[in-house]
Amino acid sequence: MEHSHQRDKEKLLYPRARYYGQIKPENLVFNANLQEFSQKVSYITCLETSGKLAPHEAYENIKALWKQLKRSRKELGIGNESSSDIT
Repeated sequence: MEHSHQRDKEKLLYPRARYYGQIKPENLVFNANLQEFSQKVSYITCLETSGKLAPHEAYENIKALWKQLKRSRKELGIGNESSSDIT
């Protein structure tokens, strides 16, 4: 029963949306990374909005997460085939 509560808690704190794109391992990994990025940005913005985190700290945290996501995308080779590049 304790395990069930832990699983429910994780689903609430770290929700995952179903992936509908092209099924390739690198796309699935990037999608998981993107969802994690989104969830963390949401937490940071809530902390900043409530005054628990200074604006410059929120900015630096989000900037670090963005760099991590970009590095993940590059390592997975996502978007190399298109001419549009995310900066």
